[in-house]
Amino acid sequence: MEWLAGNDYELARQVLQRGVAALYIVAFVSTLNQFRALLGENGLLPTTDLLERGGARGPTLFRRWGYSDRKLVAVCVLGVALASTVLLGLPQLGPPWLPLGVFLALWGLYMSVVNVGQTFYGFGWEMLLLEAGFTVGLLGSNQVPPPTTVLILIAWLVFRLEFGAGMIKLRGDVAWRNLTALYYHHETQPMPGPLSRQAHLLPAWWHRIEAAGNHATQLVVPFLLFLPQPVASVAAAVIILTQLWLVATGNFAWLNWIAIVLAFSAVSDGTIHALLPAVPADLGTPPTAPLWWDVLVLGASLGLAAASFPALRNLFSKRQLMNASFNRWQLGNAYGAFGSVTRERVEIVVEGTRDDAAAPDARWWEYEFKGKPGDVTRRPAQFAPYHLRLDWLMWFLPLRSVHERWFYAFLGKLLAADPATLRLLRRDPFDGEQPRSVRVWSYHYRFATRAERRATGAYWVRDRGRLQIPPVGRGDGG
Repeated sequence: MEWLAGNDYELARQVLQRGVAALYIVAFVSTLNQFRALLGENGLLPTTDLLERGGARGPTLFRRWGYSDRKLVAVCVLGVALASTVLLGLPQLGPPWLPLGVFLALWGLYMSVVNVGQTFYGFGWEMLLLEAGFTVGLLGSNQVPPPTTVLILIAWLVFRLEFGAGMIKLRGDVAWRNLTALYYHHETQPMPGPLSRQAHLLPAWWHRIEAAGNHATQLVVPFLLFLPQPVASVAAAVIILTQLWLVATGNFAWLNWIAIVLAFSAVSDGTIHALLPAVPADLGTPPTAPLWWDVLVLGASLGLAAASFPALRNLFSKRQLMNASFNRWQLGNAYGAFGSVTRERVEIVVEGTRDDAAAPDARWWEYEFKGKPGDVTRRPAQFAPYHLRLDWLMWFLPLRSVHERWFYAFLGKLLAADPATLRLLRRDPFDGEQPRSVRVWSYHYRFATRAERRATGAYWVRDRGRLQIPPVGRGDGG
């Protein structure tokens, strides 16, 4: 089947497979470092309790084999090891089914984690990584040409990601329609980065250009991915540049990075050679593949296309769903982000004391988180593509309620000075000792102006403090 051979996309295949594998490494390392404290045997929302209730969202190895922290570590270590072989290009040297087998294993292992991850794994980039891993495995090894149908499916995945996000914005918030959303976004996004303040302080006319450019990139450019070269490569370059701006101005785990990797599905070897003559125009891709491989790929491609039909209908639905899966395998999903923009930033601040909480002279000390704003003099840091799950969930509390089960469990762990929980934080003011009481405040935060920054050295200004949860001690019930 010569028509199935994408002979001009060898570099794209290498970027796609190795890039997605690198992000699987990030995902498994993030899980290894945080899952046990959040969801382990003694975590905030124990997976063992979830499985006893039969509450897993879909297929998971832990339902069959039971959960333990040791098994979780084994899953993560195996995942990192398998993904590392792809990053090094080892399975790609073998028969065409070998990379597919490795990526199917990564997909199954990580899906086992996501489906018991509860609220801490309820993000769109989890299912995006799963779908990407399943799909890029079908690109095969270096012994066969990259299949055209798979490259089109990956471009279709980018289309769903970008166009879905664009449509949810237009439907979700007037600020996107009147081009004022970026007046707020850099300041109120879940986890600002080192350059977020500078981006926020840019003039209003620039923010309107940003919003208009976002609409063009998400609502028009994705259609161009399916046009002949070099138009498709230009469209991919626009998406990549837009995602790099988001990388520079925020922390969205691996969402932007995986979009960059997947956009390479539309970049041809010929286009790269024209821009960089040092890169050979012919990278030595075999002209044809065995018939059995072409049949397998074609069948899988048709299956993935059929699985994404509900997502296609969702794009044009008045009640468009954001980040939704329509089957238990999390393939053919609907994507989207920031359908609405918060106008003010509210941060939850947790304090503890060793004194009598009722005493007027009690001294209270703040717990510092790694990524979320707290100390107004601390510059926001860059963490993405690493995902700080606790910090992200803290951002959602003011939008929902501080009275969530996991958050009360978190306060209990602070009262007990639980070492695993404290390792999730940047600073424990009690150096591992138990506080007598903890309490919870909310504050409005905004970026300091240039004049305020010069005068005080602070990156943030916070005010309007409000007590959300009064002092809770170790002996208090509930």
